[in-house]
Amino acid sequence: MKHAYVFPGQGSQFTGMGKNLYDTNAFAKKLFEQANELLGFRISDIMFTGTDEDLRQTRVTQPAVFLHSVIAFKGIENNKPDMVAGHSLGEFSALVANGVLSFEDGLQLVAARAGARQKACEKQPSSMAAVLGLEDSKVEEICAAVSQETGEVVVPANYNCPGQLVISGSVKGIEVACERMKAAGAKRALVLPVGGAFHSPFMESAQDELKVAIEKTTFYNPICPVYQNVVAKAVVAKDEIKENLIDQLTGAVRWTQSVQSMIGDGASRFTEIGPGKVLQGLIQKIDKTMQVEGVS
Repeated sequence: MKHAYVFPGQGSQFTGMGKNLYDTNAFAKKLFEQANELLGFRISDIMFTGTDEDLRQTRVTQPAVFLHSVIAFKGIENNKPDMVAGHSLGEFSALVANGVLSFEDGLQLVAARAGARQKACEKQPSSMAAVLGLEDSKVEEICAAVSQETGEVVVPANYNCPGQLVISGSVKGIEVACERMKAAGAKRALVLPVGGAFHSPFMESAQDELKVAIEKTTFYNPICPVYQNVVAKAVVAKDEIKENLIDQLTGAVRWTQSVQSMIGDGASRFTEIGPGKVLQGLIQKIDKTMQVEGVS
């Protein structure tokens, strides 16, 4: 039986996240204060007492989720996973957990990623939508058809679980695609309240900026494989991990395929580490026989 640790991404944040850790654990408090200093603002105050709107700011959300996840991980006794994975932003938390990135470097890369994505969103309007109740292959087919016929960018972005795929693209392209998804039998095709088209070609400028930061960062050999979003398979070579992390900004999050690969490689127990329970729910939809639990 192999034990997989998985880490959530943006959207799992909530007011008060991490406060109990800060109040009851001296080591956790030290890491929060270190993060405040590295980021140049008191992110801990926003996490503990900020409004939902405060927490939704990309420059806050991404470091906040990363911080909560990594500090919770470091508080687990005998925290030696057999394999790790993270959903989008969560991949950075996973890479701290398996020793590829230091806490400080991981936090700084997440902050750089948040800033780069924000700038990319401001350059050109773009959007995302959740498609429920259609086969992945049908969603892919409709995205390709809309792109070809209209010249608008529409691509699959997040393969969350069977019957739940998020698409990404131009505002017009997403609008057209949603209508076609519904006509094809989707239960829902819902435009999401996000700032831009993440995991799509709209993030190319952010990818270029993040690449510079990643190339300057030291990557260490991992203690266990990471199942990365863009390839959905075990990776242990640090140079390959680095390239996949760069590609992740414009590539799809293949979460369904990643979990299936982990199960195929012997995982039978999954622990979600960080805010919320989103990944636990997705894993059970991918394979209901899996043992899932959370640490927050």
